[in-house]
Amino acid sequence: MSLIYIVEDDSNIREIELFALQNSGYKTDGFECASDFWKGIRKKIPALILLDIMLPDEDGITVLKKLRSHPDTEKLPIILVTARTTEIDKVKGLDSGADDYITKPFGVMELISRVKALLRRTGPGAQESRLVLADIILHPASRSCEAAGKPVELTYKEFELLSLLVRNAGTVLTRDVLMEHIWGTDFAGESRTLDVHIKTLRKKLGPAESHIKTIRNVGYLAD
Repeated sequence: MSLIYIVEDDSNIREIELFALQNSGYKTDGFECASDFWKGIRKKIPALILLDIMLPDEDGITVLKKLRSHPDTEKLPIILVTARTTEIDKVKGLDSGADDYITKPFGVMELISRVKALLRRTGPGAQESRLVLADIILHPASRSCEAAGKPVELTYKEFELLSLLVRNAGTVLTRDVLMEHIWGTDFAGESRTLDVHIKTLRKKLGPAESHIKTIRNVGYLAD
C-alpha cells in the first residue's frame, strides 16, 4: 500500500484529499504546514507528495526545490496542488521539479487519476524509456544521463534542453523554438541564456559534445 503525504493548510481540502485517497486504497498522512511536513519526512519518505504552493510558513516552491536538492528525495513523485492558475505559475512549478500540477478547485476523480498515473510512471514496476543519440543516453524517468560511457550530472534545464534536441535529432531547432519550449513564452531573459546553457552542456558531455552543433543565425542541431 503506497504512502502519500498531503501538505495543505486548508483543513477542508486536506480532509477531502485524505478521504479520497484512503478510499482508493492508499495510506495517507496530512500536514498543514511545511515544518510539520519536514518532521514527517525525516521519519519516513512516502511514495508520492501532494504539495500546496501557498503554505503559512514556507512556500511550496521552496519546499519542492529543497526536496529536489536532496539525494533521498530528488526523484520523489510530487504533484503541486494550488489555486494559482496562470501559465507562468505552472511553468515555474514544473521548472522547479514538479512532476504534475493540479489547480483548485479540482474533482476528486481527477485527483485520483493523476495520482495513479504518476505512480505508474515512477513506481518500482515502471518501464524506463531511453533517448539515445550515438553515445548519449538519456533516461527521462530517472532524469539521468550518460555520455561516452560516463554518467553526466545535468541541471533540470540542461536535461530538458538536451532531451528536446535528442528527440528532434537531425532537425534544426531555432533559437525561438528552444526558448519557448524550455523557458516558456513568458520568459523575459535574453536569448544569451540559451547560449550559456549550450556551452555548459557541451562541456559536461565531454567527447560527446560534437553531437550538438550550432547552425549559425538559426539555432542548434543534434546529430
